[in-house]
Amino acid sequence: MLSHDSLFNYYKLNFSLVQFHKYSLTELDEMLPWEREIYVGQLVQHIREEAERNELLRKQQQHT
Repeated sequence: MLSHDSLFNYYKLNFSLVQFHKYSLTELDEMLPWEREIYVGQLVQHIREEAERNELLRKQQQHT
């Protein structure tokens, strides 16, 4: 059973995946739970790596 918080987070994550990462609701609905977890995990890792790269670039630009 889903609690209110996890249901809210489910829809919040769906919204983010649709709005910012160009998934469709159909794609998300058709994913198996473990498949969705893998894709979301890869996306989180990608976002973290991009943030680290951007931070490195920002620091390099400050020193020039």
